Formats: sequence, C-alpha cells, structure tokens
Amino acid sequence: MDLHFVIVQSFGIIATICFLLSYQVKSNKGLYLLQAAGCGAFAIQYFLLGAYTGCLSQVFVIVRNLMLSKYNQWAWVRFKGWLPIFIAIAIVITWFSWDGPISLIPLFIITTGTIGMWTNNAGIIRLTGLTCISPPWIVYDIIVGAYSAILNEVIIIVSVLISIYRFGWRTMIDPEAEFQKK
Repeated sequence: MDLHFVIVQSFGIIATICFLLSYQVKSNKGLYLLQAAGCGAFAIQYFLLGAYTGCLSQVFVIVRNLMLSKYNQWAWVRFKGWLPIFIAIAIVITWFSWDGPISLIPLFIITTGTIGMWTNNAGIIRLTGLTCISPPWIVYDIIVGAYSAILNEVIIIVSVLISIYRFGWRTMIDPEAEFQKK
C-alpha cells in the first residue's frame, strides 16, 4: 500500500463517520450538517482520485445541505424555484466535469437526492438515501476506486434502516410529528 492510497481512503473513513452519525440524530438539521461535513471529506477523496464529477457533486451537496439545514428558519430556502435551479446546476457541473458516461451517476444521485431532500420529510429523505443515493454511489465508487466510500454506503444503508427501526416509520413520514420540526 502506498501513502497516496492511505491518504485517499482516510478521507473516505472520516466521511463515513460523519454519515454514520447523521442518520442517528433526531433532526433533519443535524442530518444535513453532519452530511455536509462528510461530503467535504468525500470531495477531497474524489479530487485526489481524479473523479472530478464526484468531487464537484459533493461540493454541490454541501451547499444544498447547508441551505436545507435552515429550511424551517429561512423562508427563502423554502422557495420552490430552488429545486429546478439546483437541478440545472447539477447538469452544468456534469457538463463541465464530463468524464464519460460515469459522470451520469453523480448527476442522477444529486438530482434525485435534491428532490428527496427538498421534501424536508424524514421518511422520504431516508427512503431516497436507501434507493437513489447509496446504491448508485456504490457503483461509482467501485469504478473510481473509492473503496472506503463503498463501505460508507453500506454503513449508511444499515444506519438508515436502524433509524427507521428506532424512530418508527410513522413518525418519520408524519409532517406534524415533533421529529419533523427539529
């Protein structure tokens, strides 16, 4: 093992810890902030691997998640026009960082992830992670050699399932539940 490999995978491990913790907090705001930190570490990992679409996608997710962490406090964040604006930004990111068809994977992930996250519904957020975010990242990570990121996605899937068990699916999908208001 060379030093570059260890450094690259270390950033993935740091990100994995942030993501693991994110699904165990009881507020959407906490989830968004911990995931933003994890995305920062993944952005560095993808950059070091030369996976620039993945890198820029992570930067995009940081901005999106920081905005969403203020969803209940800032009315302008709830502006419905953000969704098409962010999807357009995702397309531009993909176009500028195009590395062949592999670049479509992060585009799919950030587009569907943004749609799911913008509902601000804990159940939909977690369901989106289980179906539209983690599985495609696993494919992308295998292709680019982000091995610790693969581990992250497997842990995320397990963590999401644990959070659903701990907090209850009904609580997560009920927009009036205290769980949704934190």
